[in-house]
Amino acid sequence: MKFDHTNEHLDEEMVVIQANIDDMNPELSPFVTDKLLELGANDVYWIPIIMKKGRPGLMLNVLLHANLLEKAESVIFRETTTLGVRYMRVACHRLGRGFEKVTTPWGEITVKTGYHRGELIQFAPEFADCERVAKAHNVPLQAVYEAARRQFGIEKDK
Repeated sequence: MKFDHTNEHLDEEMVVIQANIDDMNPELSPFVTDKLLELGANDVYWIPIIMKKGRPGLMLNVLLHANLLEKAESVIFRETTTLGVRYMRVACHRLGRGFEKVTTPWGEITVKTGYHRGELIQFAPEFADCERVAKAHNVPLQAVYEAARRQFGIEKDK
């Protein structure tokens, strides 16, 4: 399921799935993350935790639409060592999002924008664009990022 986040909205049929895992090779985590994102999860993240008897572990967290719950559980049970999951039904308030292009001295960068009640309240250059331009022109990544932010601000002030 692909989400359209152009307009600000409330998703009320969402679920967070959690699983505490203490006996899995952590190198498998990116593979599990990718499988869940390919399935349609909105977000997947891992938190280091201390489990019973002081054992280090990871907490898997997956945010997705409720209609994907069963498929996501199958991925988690197949691809991790967990013996159980818990889930909570949640609602997510999402800002309206947009993408605009700015031109820096090294090339074009996409800037992601966030709108609350129609007002621009957040913006950030896309990391992948900044990284690509920094590598291509052998300039510091931070310089590209800041140039894109500055140029976006200039264009918005016009």
